[in-house]
Amino acid sequence: MNARFILIILITIAGATWLLYRPLSLTEQAIPESEDSIARGEYLVHAAGCISCHLDPGDSEALSGGQALVSEFGTFYVPNITPDTDTGIGSWTGTDFIRALKHGRAPDNSFYYPALPYRSYQGMEDQDVLDIAAYLMAQEPVQSISPPHELRPDLNRWLMAVWNRLADLAEPDFPDYDDPQVRRGAYLARNLGHCGECHTPRNGLGIPRYDSEYSGGPLAEGEADDITRAALEDWNEEDFAFFLFLGIKPDGEFVGGEMEPVIEHNTSPLTQEDREALAAFFLRGE
Repeated sequence: MNARFILIILITIAGATWLLYRPLSLTEQAIPESEDSIARGEYLVHAAGCISCHLDPGDSEALSGGQALVSEFGTFYVPNITPDTDTGIGSWTGTDFIRALKHGRAPDNSFYYPALPYRSYQGMEDQDVLDIAAYLMAQEPVQSISPPHELRPDLNRWLMAVWNRLADLAEPDFPDYDDPQVRRGAYLARNLGHCGECHTPRNGLGIPRYDSEYSGGPLAEGEADDITRAALEDWNEEDFAFFLFLGIKPDGEFVGGEMEPVIEHNTSPLTQEDREALAAFFLRGE
């Protein structure tokens, strides 16, 4: 074995090690404790879709997880995000929240699966993440352990390092809109509300196809609607904002399926201003 071949092997091993196991270097952040942060965090927990996923199926109040998210890759079970120190997030720091929500990494730097929509959350403001943390840490702790994921045998956490790099390459530079209302709507849709996680189709690796953003995607039961501007040509902004409030379409039909809890827990609690911002983004900003 010649020296050049050995060097190539060593470089490959070093590169793979850096890619797979390098820890994130983040500035230490404290979780705020003010009443303002907790109240703002409650609003953001709704806007970020935490409730519709993390609400315990057997408890209408606790965010103690347990819901099953079925996908072509297997079944993911949503974790407990109450401040229980043994089975929840009670030992997390502000930095841990930023690491998880914006980078898809656990407190020990291992990888989360993108069933946690960190690819969307990566665009969140740090302060929004910390206010969410403030609210969650102010809730009653619940002892609850979700079942282990039931995934395809070829799907391992270390593969997420490679998947994240491929997803980085696929993701375009999103426009920075001049209109502040459209800009707010884009933040709510692409980041906090992560609408594309359901409404954007994916390739065989599960990476969003951004050239078809919001054109619909498969769900556990049925298909997420096409919500591109072309598909919404018969809607006006008032229709869209009202739909986000009560789930009624312009033809008078109520939404059903997996969108129903999204309306109930995520978009209905938003301010009218934020619902109008979402309407402005989808009907004027794509």
